[in-house]
Amino acid sequence: MMRREGGFDFIVISLVVALGLSLYVGRMQAAVTLPPEAKPLQRHFYKKLNTCANVEAFVNHQVNLWWNREKNITAKLLKLVYSDCMVNGCDASILLDGPNTEKNSGKNSMLDGFILIDKIKKVLEIRCPRAVSCADILQLATRDALHLAGAPSYPVFLGRRDGMESKASWVDLPSPAISIDQGIAYFKSKGLDDMDYATLLGAHTMGKTHCANVNGRLYNLNNTGKADPSMSKSELDKLRKQCPKSLKQGQKDPTVFLTDKNGEQYKFSNTYYVNVVANSAVLKVDQDLLRNYNTTQLALEYAGAFEHLRRQFALSMSRMGSLKVLTGMQGEIRQNCRFTNKNNPYIN
Repeated sequence: MMRREGGFDFIVISLVVALGLSLYVGRMQAAVTLPPEAKPLQRHFYKKLNTCANVEAFVNHQVNLWWNREKNITAKLLKLVYSDCMVNGCDASILLDGPNTEKNSGKNSMLDGFILIDKIKKVLEIRCPRAVSCADILQLATRDALHLAGAPSYPVFLGRRDGMESKASWVDLPSPAISIDQGIAYFKSKGLDDMDYATLLGAHTMGKTHCANVNGRLYNLNNTGKADPSMSKSELDKLRKQCPKSLKQGQKDPTVFLTDKNGEQYKFSNTYYVNVVANSAVLKVDQDLLRNYNTTQLALEYAGAFEHLRRQFALSMSRMGSLKVLTGMQGEIRQNCRFTNKNNPYIN
């Protein structure tokens, strides 16, 4: 059957997609559970404790207000959640200020979205003082922003506590130039799998990247002096117009949308996978999904079945959001997401 998506006349052969589905049934069943450390988390945790019964409504309201003004907040929050959970677990350590913190380390130094979390925390401290963790706020806000962008709304199990330290040495996020094998190995080292890897990369259907992350593919792949042969000529020509081979003195590194079709709308869709299958992904880490059999099958499946992508993305977000959580008497409930309570200059 013929599908027109992402500006391409893309042929999805039903038999191939069906084969990918049948071969992946076992793996889908193996990836439906949350990590063991998520067991203490609960639905409606704060309502059951009678400490902040309407927390989800409060968070949702603030996210809606922000999203109506700035739709790229979805991509910003996704980056925060990923950077938080994949480095040292979902403990909101990415939110801590300081010269030697995750927030100011390497790849995290350009992250955004902190202001919205600060705003939500301020509201909740008025409504429910010292009750709701920054880690739970970040998970709820990201879920709600994703839903506004077109992803399904999924239950967020609550009860996380906030971490009390954040060290730059913990930051080990891989670069966009990572190989497919290295990417899958990294995810498995954190407690996720290759299905989560291929699915969560779908977040690249929204947002931008700097040309510095693309130029190697455009002009000098692996120091060959040539472009990446896996990139379609039309995509290569388009990106070369947006990303110069070298910058003029004082010129800022330009940015490009990861999927042109969505652009500034920041809509969650399967355009990313359509582009991957058409050899028109922007980042090498995305195009390399076709270099692994399992991730190739998923890319084909998601390119032809948006609803399945939506469901699986929700599951993978829940799985990632439960990595190495602090619960019970571990950690603390910060009064300000930027400081541990001990180091909070605003606490008398």
